[in-house]
Amino acid sequence: MRAVLVFLLSALIPLSYCQSHDPFAWLYGPHSHRFVSLLGNTNGGQCPDECDCPPTFPVAMYCDGRGLTAMPTIPSRVKYLYLQNNAITAVPDSALVNATNLVWLMMHGNQLTSGSIGEKAFMQMEGLERLYLQYNNLTAFPSNLPRTLRDLRIDHNKIEKVTTADLEGMDNLTILYLHDNSVTDLGSSLKSLKSLTLLDISDNKLTKVPEALPEHLHQLYMQSNSIDSLPDGFLDSFSQLQYIRIAHNQLTDKGIPANAFNVTGLVELDLSYNKLERIPPVSTTLQHLYLQANQIKEFTLGSFCSTVDVTNFSKLQTLRLDGNEISREDIPSDSALCLRLANNIEV
Repeated sequence: MRAVLVFLLSALIPLSYCQSHDPFAWLYGPHSHRFVSLLGNTNGGQCPDECDCPPTFPVAMYCDGRGLTAMPTIPSRVKYLYLQNNAITAVPDSALVNATNLVWLMMHGNQLTSGSIGEKAFMQMEGLERLYLQYNNLTAFPSNLPRTLRDLRIDHNKIEKVTTADLEGMDNLTILYLHDNSVTDLGSSLKSLKSLTLLDISDNKLTKVPEALPEHLHQLYMQSNSIDSLPDGFLDSFSQLQYIRIAHNQLTDKGIPANAFNVTGLVELDLSYNKLERIPPVSTTLQHLYLQANQIKEFTLGSFCSTVDVTNFSKLQTLRLDGNEISREDIPSDSALCLRLANNIEV
């Protein structure tokens, strides 16, 4: 009898030991979320059964892709909350009252509407830096977003208007994804975004370039709108802008001021799918130029080089002119001196 008892104990001890020390035990097993709830840091509340809180990273809560229709209870210790790809329909004022330590909040791919987000829902979060709300059904900016945000993604919604009050005071915002909405005019709503480096407002209903764009922009994407002209001195105030995409608009030669793109620092310029008949002058420092699918009838070498010698030549590497009204025979024979770094000119 004693031998049998010793055998049973020896069999149970290793199993117990493995479950207590296996750092990946929370990843598998039909009741892994319950196991995590017991082992994880429970300061500020238990992990909800429908979510996972890894014991090795207790400040994160994973509730993504769980078929949730309502906000779960959020322990106050949580800093990184993943709620994307569910069917959540509302964020009431009380939903985030305990989540004052959140740094990341991922809520993209849900069924939120502007009327279903409480006016005070985000007011208690004083350290939120990243907020993802893309792929919902919002028609307006949520009220009282934290002014601590650095990365705001609200694309693929139905937003029609952005006011100055929506973004005022967001001095830390560096990334704003607003593309694939229904915005018709941004007015001067972006002027307060002093730290913004990436702005994507493509696939909206804009007819003109927004006023007072932030001067520290590094990337500006405005493709797939209805912009037919650019303002005078369009790029004069930008010292760090390197990438501009204005493809799929209604730009004509008349709508582009003289030397609008002849500025140093620019690396990539996309003007494809517009109504241009001439190649606009560009800086010799530009590296990638996309002009395909316009109505260009002449290859003007002066658009790339005003003078050509050993030290003066275009740094252009990519030049696309296919889908225009010119052929390879229209390229001047001396273009190789100016465009000596161009690997391929597509005509």
